[in-house]
Amino acid sequence: MKIVLIGDQKVGENQPVYVVAEIGINHNGNLEKAKHLIDAAKFAGCNAVKFQKRTPALCVPTAEKDKMRDTPWGYISYLDYRKKVEFGLEEYQEIDRYCRKLGIAWFASCWDKPSIDFMKQFSPICYKVPSAMLTDAGLLAHFRKTGRPIILSTGMSTMKQIKSAVKLLSTKNLILAHCTSTYPCPPEELNLRMIQTLGKTFDCPIGYSGHEVGLPTSVAAAAIGACYIERHITLDRAMWGSDQAASVEPAGFARLVKYIRAVETALGDGIKKVYDSEYPVMRRLRIR
Repeated sequence: MKIVLIGDQKVGENQPVYVVAEIGINHNGNLEKAKHLIDAAKFAGCNAVKFQKRTPALCVPTAEKDKMRDTPWGYISYLDYRKKVEFGLEEYQEIDRYCRKLGIAWFASCWDKPSIDFMKQFSPICYKVPSAMLTDAGLLAHFRKTGRPIILSTGMSTMKQIKSAVKLLSTKNLILAHCTSTYPCPPEELNLRMIQTLGKTFDCPIGYSGHEVGLPTSVAAAAIGACYIERHITLDRAMWGSDQAASVEPAGFARLVKYIRAVETALGDGIKKVYDSEYPVMRRLRIR
């Protein structure tokens, strides 16, 4: 059976869908906004919240570092912008404390080796490999050395690249998350049947990381077998930031979790039976 233990929860076949609210950088570098987003995820019934951790000097491509852009902090370079939205030790210590207080798990996507090492001090329940880093063999090896469960997003990747990454990581304690890395992603590019294709190809649980607008397609992902569902959460889709438009606001996230749980219940066990509630109808309507 394809099962991975994330914290104290089993994720995989015949288990409840593990729902993650991706806060990412939707806090725009503001700790109080981050805490409000954690509150919203907890209220919605999410299993965990996720952040993103980078070392900007390492992660920003050289050609992009000095490009100027308009931001809430003024007209600054892209590198300076990345530094503005990056949380450090003090912020993550407070996030760790706050999540423990609320009773919700948290972890992070790590974009470089120092970020993986930085997260070790918080004993994360798992690590997330962002789609952009799927082809970085050295980084994948560093992830695997942690000994923690790993979630690997597969956006902007070919099947050959995915197979190479899985070979490096091994399927032990691995969850693959189908993903299309477009923000927001049009429905015709979601290709949800890839969830089933990945499930037939790899001996590990398969999830879904969505960047679309709306809820139905993420619910559909759960219906066709995704055991892990991740969507970006925001306080307001009109807020400044590259991920806000592809995110779900708090009320919508609560509906998303409700719909996923309803689908889980409705799927049943696949064994045909006559339910007690059917007998009165049967006696009334069947002649023989």
